[in-house]
Amino acid sequence: MNRSTNEAAGANTIEVLAREISRVTRTNGDHVTTVPGLTLHRRSVAASPMPCIYGFGLGVIAQGSKQVMLGEKVYEYTPGDAMLTTVDLPVVSNVTVASTEAPFLGLMLSIDRRIVLQLAADMNLDQAPKECAYQSIAFKALDPAVLACLIRLVRLTDEALLAPFVAPLVQREIVVRLLTGAFGPLLRHVVATGSPSQQISKAVNWLKQHFSHALRVDELAASVHMSPSTFRLHFRNVTGMSPLQYQKQLRLQEARQLMLSQDMDAGSAGVRVGYDSASQFSREYARLFGAPPLRDIQRMRLEHEVSSATGWKI
Repeated sequence: MNRSTNEAAGANTIEVLAREISRVTRTNGDHVTTVPGLTLHRRSVAASPMPCIYGFGLGVIAQGSKQVMLGEKVYEYTPGDAMLTTVDLPVVSNVTVASTEAPFLGLMLSIDRRIVLQLAADMNLDQAPKECAYQSIAFKALDPAVLACLIRLVRLTDEALLAPFVAPLVQREIVVRLLTGAFGPLLRHVVATGSPSQQISKAVNWLKQHFSHALRVDELAASVHMSPSTFRLHFRNVTGMSPLQYQKQLRLQEARQLMLSQDMDAGSAGVRVGYDSASQFSREYARLFGAPPLRDIQRMRLEHEVSSATGWKI
């Protein structure tokens, strides 16, 4: 590596990424950018654990810390860490280190599975070694070259004319570097034809589109050419939960969004997402979100009003 390359690499530090994210995100909240698939996140206070869904993508923390829980596993997520999720995962996460002086700063970049498949084929990469176990979520030290790409992406949010043309090229470079880096074996598991992870991904996509329907696990298993017992085993290995638990989280997350964004009452929201019993819906909602529907929605609206009054966005 020559001197100019060394200097360029040295300029692309996690502190630089933090400054760029801070510059773009003047207020607390989740900020959708002009770069497709890129969201920036800022928090000035630590928060209680909150259920959410992580899609297929790359997450990076530039400042502060976060905790992510999948099933019974707990992951600590700190500056310089890269998180890769390869299937839509209902997780519980919360910011653990943040302050007004040093807010939590991070980003999420969605990854297009089709691009991974195309680039892996174009690069003629070998399949992942059998001894490399598949993981639906993994944490590694952030590759300096990927960090440099991410800094460029964040800076592109200021260049509305260039972003639509340059951002896809940078995103493809990120995928190439992920495929050839520490996350490579995991991504090659994802695109391996006929692999259990690929079959479970198909089942997950079906559940996302039909979560309000009655779940017949045997039929879903047959649709991905697995026996029910094998399907249940692989589904839990990939998502950290059973198919029924996964469907339940999808239903409850959607019901919460309906009540928040469309001012729908709890009974109507429960029916819309597939519940026949209002009491069962309320009971399972409270178990997931920590309070019954009405109280939870009131709390979230109050927090939004407080954040708006202080110039924050949550």
